[in-house]
Amino acid sequence: MACFIVPAVEAALLSIAVKLIENREKRLLSETNENAETFSVKVNKEPFSRKLKRLTGLLWGGSALLAFEHFWHGEIQPFFPFLTAVGNPSDTKAMLHEIATVGVSMSLIVTVIWGIMTFILGKMERRNSSDINALKGESALS
Repeated sequence: MACFIVPAVEAALLSIAVKLIENREKRLLSETNENAETFSVKVNKEPFSRKLKRLTGLLWGGSALLAFEHFWHGEIQPFFPFLTAVGNPSDTKAMLHEIATVGVSMSLIVTVIWGIMTFILGKMERRNSSDINALKGESALS
């Protein structure tokens, strides 16, 4: 009925957080731009804002698909009250239960999967950077 609301709210809050983090990263990058070594290290690492953008993309996309599916089945209408379950108190109770169970669990699952994916990519990123540093060390010796 309205399970898409929880991921949409999470995505909206994270979109705001992404903007704030991007601004902070730009400011830090401009401060460290004077030091070339620090700048090259920062360039090799993917910024956290980009990782968080992936999560917001997953959440926005899933919410949009779920909203369309609910619209298709007549659970959402293009006029007030937008959710058909709001009109009947017994349906409202079922809707709130669905939001609390299905919506929250979907958001948690998507966030956990994103966290695992980000952790694995971070491990690969560190391994690649250590390989690059090893190559730089070998070229310096020869």
